[in-house]
Amino acid sequence: MPEGPEIRHAADTLNHQIAGRVIDRIYFGLESLSRWNDRLTGARVIQVQSYGKAMVIQLDNDLSIYSHNQLYGRWYCCDTQDYPDLNRQLRLAIDCQGRSALLYSASDIAVLDQEELENHPFLNKLGPDVLSSSTTVKIIVDRLMSDKYKNRQLGGLLTDQSFVAGLGNYLRCEVLYYSQCHPRTRSRDLNVKQINQLAHAIVDLSRQSYQMNGITNDPDRAQQLIQQGSTFEDARFYVFRRDGLDCYRCGDVIERISQAGQACYCCPTCQVS
Repeated sequence: MPEGPEIRHAADTLNHQIAGRVIDRIYFGLESLSRWNDRLTGARVIQVQSYGKAMVIQLDNDLSIYSHNQLYGRWYCCDTQDYPDLNRQLRLAIDCQGRSALLYSASDIAVLDQEELENHPFLNKLGPDVLSSSTTVKIIVDRLMSDKYKNRQLGGLLTDQSFVAGLGNYLRCEVLYYSQCHPRTRSRDLNVKQINQLAHAIVDLSRQSYQMNGITNDPDRAQQLIQQGSTFEDARFYVFRRDGLDCYRCGDVIERISQAGQACYCCPTCQVS
């Protein structure tokens, strides 16, 4: 599933593609939404924003289009006369004065007025967005130490969108490794220094991933690995999907365990429970 950095990149791309433009035609692949076609045609796109793993396209008629990519959804941008030929289901097409934004394979899509947007069951429960400039390390520290979250195992907590919005499986694995915390550790068991290291890792690695198109590994190491013939996917992570390979820090073998219903990757030496 795309995580916060990937959805923010998609929102940036859509914002560049259609913001400020008038909708000439809109198509919903979900029959229940087709009733909005006439209402949205002729509206101007004000802006496209991401909220954790969700996206909101704000229009000038007091309506917004909400979407969540879920596991397989993906946005494409193209010229209106040049739709890609894909083996995917087109769920939403927005044509704006020669430019188009297309969402394939996602099914969590809604058209909302301002009140519905403010009370949306997913958006309303989101914690602070990890990519927002207003989300500071102190905010993360306070949440880690709060009564609401301090007794939760970190491996499950970090993917809870009510804790911090935007973290998913690869980011939680990378954050926990970087801060040397085991997925089954609780924040109440960490000292002040460890809490601060974890909070910094949550903020810093998420923003590095956004700035470097998904790389959470040491940037110099990742570049060197790619120059030596590694694929981007093999070079971009510290531990995620690297089970059976050597830890970059200590040389021990990276393990794959189950945590909160998902595969979690960690180093048995660097991340002691």
